[in-house]
Amino acid sequence: LGVALAAARVQMAHFGTGVAVETKADNSPVTIADRQSEEIILEGLARVAPGVAVVSEEAAAEGNTPAASNVYFLVDPLDGTKPFIRGSPEFTINIALIEARRPIFGLVYAPAIPDFYVTLAANEAAAARFAAPGNVQTLADCNLEPLRTRVPDPNALSALTSQTHLNSATQRFLDSYHVVERRAVSSSLKFGLLARGEADVYPRVGDTSEWDTAAGHAVLAAAGGTVTTLDFAPLLYGKPSFLNPSFVAWGRSPLSKRH
Repeated sequence: LGVALAAARVQMAHFGTGVAVETKADNSPVTIADRQSEEIILEGLARVAPGVAVVSEEAAAEGNTPAASNVYFLVDPLDGTKPFIRGSPEFTINIALIEARRPIFGLVYAPAIPDFYVTLAANEAAAARFAAPGNVQTLADCNLEPLRTRVPDPNALSALTSQTHLNSATQRFLDSYHVVERRAVSSSLKFGLLARGEADVYPRVGDTSEWDTAAGHAVLAAAGGTVTTLDFAPLLYGKPSFLNPSFVAWGRSPLSKRH
């Protein structure tokens, strides 16, 4: 938690200041807030978990990835750089621990909202609200509330979609279910809302990176949800490219289509 709080303080110092924007090789934006918070997280993880490899977005973009390992951290220091740049609070810090290709720990912190999600055990996740900077130093300082996904009504589903990546393929997926409510949300906050029981399904038909999803995936799974490919296979991690296939995050078990 201390690592995430330190990174969050840096991000909030830059948030809303018209921070300079650079463009990475894949044409995605990056700011000094991304780079400074990543540096803090990498240094912090090296202290608390020495010897555990870390795969992080900005380092990976520069070609710096560790050798393959069964156990490693996946980090997105600032998930939602585009919302951050335009002054939207829907950006997060994502820290996950992967073991045997599955996320076994996840921390998602949205300091500008300020929502916090974390796994506590294999089937236990919790949420809290606290600002950075603030009085919180450890999990014991948080007013943690247990997370549990809701049982969906197959005839009245609530769906979450990406703010910036809603394409025709995603529309077709949603049209194949009884979706009565749609809400566009940025970053890994979508996993947190599913874990809270505020929605039932989040499809992502298109490319994402493993660091975009791993922390939220862990939180959702611990709260009773699941994440699958479009073919209902488990979403696994540790691919050479660190790219995910299209996937669906479910509040509970995958649902059958209506036709």
